[in-house]
Amino acid sequence: MLRDRRTAGRLTLAAVLLAVNWITFLFGVLTDRVVDAALGYYVNPIITVLLAVLVLRERPRPAQWAAVGVAAAGVVVIAVGLGSFPWIATVLALTFAGYGLVKKTVGANVPALPGLGVETLALTAPALAYLVYLTATGASTFGADGGGRVGPAGHAALLVASGVATTAPLLLFAAAARRLPLATLGLLQYITPTMQFLSGVLLFGEEMAPSRWAGFALVWVALVILTTDGLRLARRNSPRRGASD
Repeated sequence: MLRDRRTAGRLTLAAVLLAVNWITFLFGVLTDRVVDAALGYYVNPIITVLLAVLVLRERPRPAQWAAVGVAAAGVVVIAVGLGSFPWIATVLALTFAGYGLVKKTVGANVPALPGLGVETLALTAPALAYLVYLTATGASTFGADGGGRVGPAGHAALLVASGVATTAPLLLFAAAARRLPLATLGLLQYITPTMQFLSGVLLFGEEMAPSRWAGFALVWVALVILTTDGLRLARRNSPRRGASD
Protein backbone atom coordinates (compact mmCIF):
# COMPACT_ATOMS: atom_id res chain seq x y z
CA MET A 1 0.00 0.00 0.00
CA LEU A 2 2.87 2.37 0.71
CA ARG A 3 4.34 1.65 -2.73
CA ASP A 4 1.01 2.48 -4.38
CA ARG A 5 1.01 6.27 -4.37
CA ARG A 6 -2.68 6.51 -5.18
CA THR A 7 -3.72 4.27 -2.31
CA ALA A 8 -1.26 5.82 0.12
CA GLY A 9 -2.42 9.31 -0.84
CA ARG A 10 -6.08 8.48 -0.28
CA LEU A 11 -5.35 6.85 3.06
CA THR A 12 -3.39 9.95 4.06
CA LEU A 13 -6.38 12.11 3.16
CA ALA A 14 -8.58 9.77 5.21
CA ALA A 15 -6.20 10.19 8.14
CA VAL A 16 -6.37 13.99 7.95
CA LEU A 17 -10.18 13.93 7.84
CA LEU A 18 -10.28 11.57 10.80
CA ALA A 19 -7.87 13.73 12.80
CA VAL A 20 -9.95 16.86 12.19
CA ASN A 21 -13.06 14.90 13.17
CA TRP A 22 -11.52 13.63 16.40
CA ILE A 23 -10.07 16.99 17.46
CA THR A 24 -13.41 18.69 16.79
CA PHE A 25 -15.23 16.03 18.80
CA LEU A 26 -12.83 16.47 21.73
CA PHE A 27 -13.30 20.24 21.57
CA GLY A 28 -17.06 19.74 21.70
CA VAL A 29 -16.82 17.44 24.72
CA LEU A 30 -14.40 19.69 26.61
CA THR A 31 -16.57 22.79 26.02
CA ASP A 32 -19.85 21.12 27.13
CA ARG A 33 -21.24 20.67 23.62
CA VAL A 34 -21.82 16.92 23.60
CA VAL A 35 -25.32 17.39 22.15
CA ASP A 36 -23.84 19.35 19.24
CA ALA A 37 -21.44 16.47 18.63
CA ALA A 38 -24.37 14.04 18.64
CA LEU A 39 -26.14 16.20 16.07
CA GLY A 40 -23.10 15.96 13.80
CA TYR A 41 -23.14 12.17 13.81
CA TYR A 42 -26.91 12.14 13.30
CA VAL A 43 -26.52 14.35 10.22
CA ASN A 44 -23.61 12.26 8.91
CA PRO A 45 -25.80 9.81 6.88
CA ILE A 46 -27.49 12.78 5.19
CA ILE A 47 -24.12 14.25 4.22
CA THR A 48 -23.09 10.81 2.95
CA VAL A 49 -26.07 10.85 0.57
CA LEU A 50 -25.07 14.30 -0.71
CA LEU A 51 -21.48 13.21 -1.29
CA ALA A 52 -22.68 10.14 -3.17
CA VAL A 53 -24.67 12.42 -5.46
CA LEU A 54 -22.07 15.15 -5.91
CA VAL A 55 -18.88 13.08 -6.02
CA LEU A 56 -19.86 9.56 -7.08
CA ARG A 57 -22.61 10.82 -9.40
CA GLU A 58 -25.15 8.44 -7.92
CA ARG A 59 -28.77 9.10 -8.75
CA PRO A 60 -30.69 9.96 -5.58
CA ARG A 61 -34.13 8.53 -4.91
CA PRO A 62 -37.03 10.87 -4.02
CA ALA A 63 -37.00 9.66 -0.41
CA GLN A 64 -33.32 10.58 -0.12
CA TRP A 65 -33.98 14.10 -1.37
CA ALA A 66 -36.84 14.38 1.11
CA ALA A 67 -34.56 13.27 3.95
CA VAL A 68 -31.90 15.80 2.94
CA GLY A 69 -34.47 18.60 2.86
CA VAL A 70 -35.99 17.74 6.25
CA ALA A 71 -32.55 17.40 7.87
CA ALA A 72 -31.45 20.74 6.42
CA ALA A 73 -34.58 22.33 7.85
CA GLY A 74 -33.73 20.84 11.25
CA VAL A 75 -30.23 22.31 11.20
CA VAL A 76 -31.65 25.72 10.22
CA VAL A 77 -34.15 25.58 13.11
CA ILE A 78 -31.34 24.77 15.56
CA ALA A 79 -29.12 27.53 14.14
CA VAL A 80 -31.88 30.14 14.37
CA GLY A 81 -32.79 29.06 17.90
CA LEU A 82 -29.20 29.16 19.11
CA GLY A 83 -28.41 32.36 17.28
CA SER A 84 -25.27 30.80 15.81
CA PHE A 85 -24.35 28.23 13.20
CA PRO A 86 -23.78 24.73 14.66
CA TRP A 87 -20.26 24.49 13.30
CA ILE A 88 -19.17 21.61 15.53
CA ALA A 89 -21.97 19.40 14.21
CA THR A 90 -21.26 20.51 10.64
CA VAL A 91 -17.52 19.79 10.81
CA LEU A 92 -18.13 16.38 12.41
CA ALA A 93 -20.69 15.41 9.77
CA LEU A 94 -18.58 16.60 6.83
CA THR A 95 -15.30 15.05 7.97
CA PHE A 96 -16.70 11.65 8.93
CA ALA A 97 -18.80 11.43 5.77
CA GLY A 98 -15.69 12.41 3.82
CA TYR A 99 -13.72 9.74 5.64
CA GLY A 100 -16.27 7.13 4.63
CA LEU A 101 -16.20 8.34 1.03
CA VAL A 102 -12.40 8.12 0.84
CA LYS A 103 -12.42 4.64 2.37
CA LYS A 104 -15.00 3.59 -0.21
CA THR A 105 -12.87 4.86 -3.09
CA VAL A 106 -9.89 2.93 -1.74
CA GLY A 107 -11.87 -0.26 -2.23
CA ALA A 108 -12.30 -3.54 -0.45
CA ASN A 109 -8.77 -4.65 -1.39
CA VAL A 110 -7.39 -2.70 1.58
CA PRO A 111 -7.86 -4.74 4.79
CA ALA A 112 -8.97 -2.96 7.95
CA LEU A 113 -5.82 -3.25 10.06
CA PRO A 114 -3.19 -2.45 7.38
CA GLY A 115 -5.33 0.44 6.13
CA LEU A 116 -5.59 1.92 9.61
CA GLY A 117 -1.85 1.33 10.01
CA VAL A 118 -1.09 3.51 6.98
CA GLU A 119 -3.46 6.18 8.26
CA THR A 120 -1.75 6.16 11.66
CA LEU A 121 1.68 6.32 10.04
CA ALA A 122 0.62 9.40 8.08
CA LEU A 123 -0.22 11.20 11.33
CA THR A 124 2.75 9.99 13.36
CA ALA A 125 5.26 12.67 12.33
CA PRO A 126 3.02 15.72 12.99
CA ALA A 127 1.75 14.13 16.22
CA LEU A 128 5.27 13.55 17.51
CA ALA A 129 6.29 17.08 16.52
CA TYR A 130 3.35 18.50 18.45
CA LEU A 131 4.17 16.37 21.51
CA VAL A 132 7.76 17.60 21.42
CA TYR A 133 6.49 21.19 21.20
CA LEU A 134 4.15 20.70 24.17
CA THR A 135 6.92 19.15 26.25
CA ALA A 136 9.43 21.86 25.36
CA THR A 137 7.01 24.65 26.26
CA GLY A 138 5.85 22.96 29.47
CA ALA A 139 2.29 22.61 28.21
CA SER A 140 2.20 18.80 28.10
CA THR A 141 -0.29 17.21 30.51
CA PHE A 142 1.14 13.69 30.23
CA GLY A 143 2.15 12.69 33.73
CA ALA A 144 0.26 15.60 35.32
CA ASP A 145 -2.04 15.06 38.28
CA GLY A 146 -5.21 15.30 36.17
CA GLY A 147 -6.77 17.92 38.37
CA GLY A 148 -6.03 15.98 41.53
CA ARG A 149 -8.59 13.26 40.82
CA VAL A 150 -6.63 10.27 39.57
CA GLY A 151 -3.01 11.22 40.15
CA PRO A 152 -0.18 11.43 37.58
CA ALA A 153 -0.13 7.70 36.81
CA GLY A 154 -3.89 7.50 36.46
CA HIS A 155 -3.97 10.59 34.25
CA ALA A 156 -1.29 9.12 31.96
CA ALA A 157 -3.20 5.83 31.82
CA LEU A 158 -6.39 7.61 30.83
CA LEU A 159 -4.60 9.46 28.01
CA VAL A 160 -3.18 6.18 26.70
CA ALA A 161 -6.57 4.47 27.06
CA SER A 162 -8.19 7.18 24.96
CA GLY A 163 -6.04 6.00 22.06
CA VAL A 164 -7.30 2.45 22.49
CA ALA A 165 -10.88 3.72 22.79
CA THR A 166 -10.41 5.50 19.46
CA THR A 167 -8.64 2.73 17.56
CA ALA A 168 -10.81 -0.25 18.53
CA PRO A 169 -14.09 1.19 17.12
CA LEU A 170 -12.35 2.19 13.88
CA LEU A 171 -11.03 -1.33 13.38
CA LEU A 172 -14.38 -2.89 14.19
CA PHE A 173 -16.21 -0.44 11.91
CA ALA A 174 -13.89 -1.18 8.99
CA ALA A 175 -14.27 -4.93 9.55
CA ALA A 176 -18.06 -4.70 9.91
CA ALA A 177 -18.39 -2.60 6.76
CA ARG A 178 -17.00 -5.52 4.75
CA ARG A 179 -19.31 -8.11 6.34
CA LEU A 180 -22.67 -6.53 7.12
CA PRO A 181 -25.38 -5.39 4.70
CA LEU A 182 -25.31 -1.64 4.17
CA ALA A 183 -28.81 -1.23 5.63
CA THR A 184 -27.77 -2.96 8.85
CA LEU A 185 -24.59 -0.92 9.07
CA GLY A 186 -26.59 2.27 8.62
CA LEU A 187 -28.95 1.41 11.46
CA LEU A 188 -26.07 0.57 13.80
CA GLN A 189 -24.48 3.98 13.19
CA TYR A 190 -27.38 5.65 14.98
CA ILE A 191 -26.43 3.99 18.28
CA THR A 192 -23.40 6.22 18.92
CA PRO A 193 -25.08 9.64 18.48
CA THR A 194 -28.04 8.41 20.53
CA MET A 195 -25.71 7.51 23.41
CA GLN A 196 -23.94 10.86 23.01
CA PHE A 197 -27.24 12.73 23.01
CA LEU A 198 -28.44 10.94 26.15
CA SER A 199 -25.08 11.54 27.84
CA GLY A 200 -25.21 15.25 27.06
CA VAL A 201 -28.77 15.68 28.31
CA LEU A 202 -28.96 13.21 31.21
CA LEU A 203 -25.37 13.01 32.49
CA PHE A 204 -23.91 16.42 31.73
CA GLY A 205 -27.14 18.43 32.01
CA GLU A 206 -26.81 20.37 28.76
CA GLU A 207 -29.74 22.68 28.13
CA MET A 208 -32.27 21.70 25.46
CA ALA A 209 -34.22 24.76 24.35
CA PRO A 210 -37.53 24.22 22.48
CA SER A 211 -35.88 25.19 19.19
CA ARG A 212 -33.20 22.57 19.79
CA TRP A 213 -35.81 19.88 20.42
CA ALA A 214 -37.65 20.95 17.27
CA GLY A 215 -34.49 20.81 15.19
CA PHE A 216 -33.51 17.40 16.53
CA ALA A 217 -37.05 16.14 15.86
CA LEU A 218 -36.74 17.15 12.20
CA VAL A 219 -33.36 15.43 11.94
CA TRP A 220 -34.83 12.27 13.47
CA VAL A 221 -37.72 12.38 10.98
CA ALA A 222 -35.17 12.65 8.17
CA LEU A 223 -33.30 9.63 9.50
CA VAL A 224 -36.54 7.62 9.68
CA ILE A 225 -37.25 8.50 6.03
CA LEU A 226 -33.72 7.59 4.99
CA THR A 227 -33.67 4.33 6.95
CA THR A 228 -37.11 3.22 5.75
CA ASP A 229 -36.10 3.87 2.16
CA GLY A 230 -32.85 1.95 2.62
CA LEU A 231 -34.60 -1.04 4.19
CA ARG A 232 -37.20 -1.09 1.44
CA LEU A 233 -34.49 -1.05 -1.22
CA ALA A 234 -32.50 -3.80 0.53
CA ARG A 235 -35.63 -5.97 0.81
CA ARG A 236 -36.42 -5.42 -2.86
CA ASN A 237 -32.89 -6.35 -3.98
CA SER A 238 -32.58 -9.43 -1.75
CA PRO A 239 -33.59 -12.83 -3.19
CA ARG A 240 -37.07 -13.96 -2.28
CA ARG A 241 -37.34 -16.46 0.51
CA GLY A 242 -38.17 -19.92 -0.63
CA ALA A 243 -37.47 -19.16 -4.26
CA SER A 244 -36.41 -22.16 -6.27
CA ASP A 245 -33.15 -22.29 -8.23
